[in-house]
Amino acid sequence: MAEFVDSTVKDIDERLRQLKEEVSRLEAARSALVGTRRGPGRPRGSAARATTTTRRRAGRRPGRPRGRRGGNTRANQALELVRGRPGITIPEIAKSMGIEPNYLYRVMPKLVSDGQVRREGQGWHPAASS
Repeated sequence: MAEFVDSTVKDIDERLRQLKEEVSRLEAARSALVGTRRGPGRPRGSAARATTTTRRRAGRRPGRPRGRRGGNTRANQALELVRGRPGITIPEIAKSMGIEPNYLYRVMPKLVSDGQVRREGQGWHPAASS
């Protein structure tokens, strides 16, 4: 009987691992199709992490955030690529920059809201000059 229980628990754990991987793949696919996250604010289920992050920040010295360069470096690189190759897609931008595309799905909408680029279909174009 103990072997049956152990075997069943092991099977359930393996299936849960597979389902978690599937959820990750589906969320990535959805993000790629939609182009942005679910909406503003923290993702669901992140409340516990918020407390530890807040505690961690309290102990850090003021100044630059942890290891970030500042200055929107990636956004500037993406903007230059869009200006140089109007109609370029996010996967093409990511390949040119040597980064994963998922980062650009956050950067590009920010450039749109800043009035620097516009989206036509899957391609990105510089915003009309004034």
